[in-house]
Amino acid sequence: MLPPVDGPSGMIHRVIDLLERVRLFVLDMDGTIHIGGKLFPWTLPFLDRVKRSGREYVFLTNNSSKGPREYEEMLKKMGIPSPVVFTSGEATASRVIERFGRVRVYAFGTDSLKRVFKDFGLEVVEDDPQVLILGYDTTATYEKIRKFAIFLRKGLPYIATHPDINCPSQEGLIPDAGSFIELFRASTGRVPDEIVGKPNPQILLQLASRFGVSPEETAVIGDRLYTDIELARRTGAVSILVLSGETGREDLENSPVKPDLVVENLSFIEP
Repeated sequence: MLPPVDGPSGMIHRVIDLLERVRLFVLDMDGTIHIGGKLFPWTLPFLDRVKRSGREYVFLTNNSSKGPREYEEMLKKMGIPSPVVFTSGEATASRVIERFGRVRVYAFGTDSLKRVFKDFGLEVVEDDPQVLILGYDTTATYEKIRKFAIFLRKGLPYIATHPDINCPSQEGLIPDAGSFIELFRASTGRVPDEIVGKPNPQILLQLASRFGVSPEETAVIGDRLYTDIELARRTGAVSILVLSGETGREDLENSPVKPDLVVENLSFIEP
């Protein structure tokens, strides 16, 4: 089955050509394969089609509240066999080491995110940090907010794991790391020196290198224009927007960022 495409036959052939060059499907998680931990009914059939086509898939999430092993265990419980997950937390750890070495970091984030940093050899501290890292902290308290703001006012290097403003949930959209970025901007006047997750090209370049493919041989599938689709645009990957998560048709019409392909959900994509 071909993806539904409006327009002349030339457009249909263009879509076919785009998908034929893809060797690796890079899938967002929240809003793309599941909502709030509940797998969409079309996810497993799509993954099976990818495997039968001889292609590979990997899950790439900006959500840094959990580590890759936790996500992989979560996906296994949903019924996805042998999932491989790459997170913005991992990409951030690599980027911090690249820029600063194995420094002392203070993390505005969950214990899971801190474990990721420790696994990469970073020293996670509560006092006297050299670098500040902001993630999606689902355990945030006012004390954490107060402490991070004080460190920010000292002018320390400031890195964020990702820019997502909201995170999809079964109850609706809830504040994500981007909302905390705005909170600290309002309080301290500072914004991150670098935001590592999607749409920063570095996160896809790291992933493509792991799988031995070029960015042009990947397809980024996700529900956000300003992260998933913009990442593909910046790297030359094929961009596929699904309307099963954050983005609606009205958002798409009003956005300067346009995907190569728009589908209601993964069931409309034939690898």
